[in-house]
Amino acid sequence: MQAKNPKESRTIVTDLVLPSETNPLNNLFGGELLARMDRAASIAARRHSRRIVVTASVNHVAFNKVIPLGSVVTVEAAVSRAFKSSMEIVLDVWIEDRESGKRSKANEAIYTFVAVDETGAPVRVPGIDPETEKEKERFEAALRRKQLSLVLAGKMQPQDATELKAIFD
Repeated sequence: MQAKNPKESRTIVTDLVLPSETNPLNNLFGGELLARMDRAASIAARRHSRRIVVTASVNHVAFNKVIPLGSVVTVEAAVSRAFKSSMEIVLDVWIEDRESGKRSKANEAIYTFVAVDETGAPVRVPGIDPETEKEKERFEAALRRKQLSLVLAGKMQPQDATELKAIFD
């Protein structure tokens, strides 16, 4: 199975924040943003694996800025690393200034998806071959996050988490 570049999975979803999607302060509901990110991550994972994909976990979400009613919101997603059947997807959320059109980063997240067959059984996915410095940084960080997750879940012994140990050596 030939490795792919993260740009092959890149997904950009742009939409408008409508009144039914806002809280009493007229800002986008967090859950609505999570759903938008989940859809973008799902598309990125499917583009990478060319298989049915399911959300395995939401590893990290940062709601750094509110997203007001009427905002143009862009969610950018790409696979940062692929393991056996799982893929880590990094998402950046941008909002446009209504008057200048200048974009600013509002939020970010990291999701994990698993590729499955028609019965729901996990299937292998292609690896990732990062090219840019940002892609390489995200690729390396994904392994540290995976090892940390495995250690915390009791599925890996701390002494076996070589990437985590390297941080402290």
